[in-house]
Amino acid sequence: MHTVWKGAISFGLVHVPVKMFSATEDKDISLRYIHRECGSPLSYVRKCPVCDKEVAWEEIGKGYEYEKGKFVVFDKEELDQLTEESSKSITILDFVDLTEIDPIYFQKTYYLSPDQAGAGAYRLLMEAMRQTGKIGIAKISIRSKSSLAAIRVLEECLAIETIFYPDEVRPASQVPNLPEAGIVNDRELDMAKLLISQLSTPFEPAKYTDDYRQRMLDLISHKVSGEEFHIAPARQESNVIDLMAALQASIEAVQHVPSDPGPSKAAGKPKTKPQTAAAGAKKTSKAKGPAAEPAAQGNTATGPIPVIAPKPKRRTAKSKETSS
Repeated sequence: MHTVWKGAISFGLVHVPVKMFSATEDKDISLRYIHRECGSPLSYVRKCPVCDKEVAWEEIGKGYEYEKGKFVVFDKEELDQLTEESSKSITILDFVDLTEIDPIYFQKTYYLSPDQAGAGAYRLLMEAMRQTGKIGIAKISIRSKSSLAAIRVLEECLAIETIFYPDEVRPASQVPNLPEAGIVNDRELDMAKLLISQLSTPFEPAKYTDDYRQRMLDLISHKVSGEEFHIAPARQESNVIDLMAALQASIEAVQHVPSDPGPSKAAGKPKTKPQTAAAGAKKTSKAKGPAAEPAAQGNTATGPIPVIAPKPKRRTAKSKETSS
């Protein structure tokens, strides 16, 4: 792992030398902008609109726009002085319960390992936090960015999670179109609680996968090998109007369906051979023609019927105007 930060944890008069490592990694597939005409990747040019020339990195500074078109400019030394004192220390301010922190505050997780001769103090802090069940709230400065942080025990390691300051979290009251407080239908509430109970399970992170990333990797692989790759359009879900019916259908879908034990011996052999769903559908289609096809497609008694996704029809500008 690459060392992200190096310093010490301090609580009271105790100092624990530590190194910091990123606990997560971004696996998003990065796509670049390409010039379609020649296939070359595009580059970003740092150009001054006034001087009309490209600017080198050593000529670039940082500034704050306090009024439209007016900036105060800072030197690198001035910015470094702001973080010099706090950049090498993780100062624990308080110890709290993890359950008191809402997940909205969490940003990014890092691992902490003991540095130099700090293994003893590291183990002491970790064991004390484990036995008290507390986590530490600290201040840390990473890459010139000051953050609050939560230090907690994760297996046999100390982890630190940067968290937002309170004024960086927008209040939920600013969210538009929130429903007003009202009375909930008791039957619908019971059905919803039953559905939640049916879907409740222990959290197993390994069973959740990034389907979009896998489809993107498949698409890249097929394109590299020169194969055609098409994805059938997803079936559009209809708007649910009857809430009770939707809840009931959801509960029935997650409940265990017993296997078919087969025909009972006491029933005896049927006098006539029963007509299968497929045969019935075929006979109906012969009798009524193409009009009977939707009924045959809707019959699922014999198992799933393969659905061929139709090609989306292109709408002309004239048809759009007519439909609107």
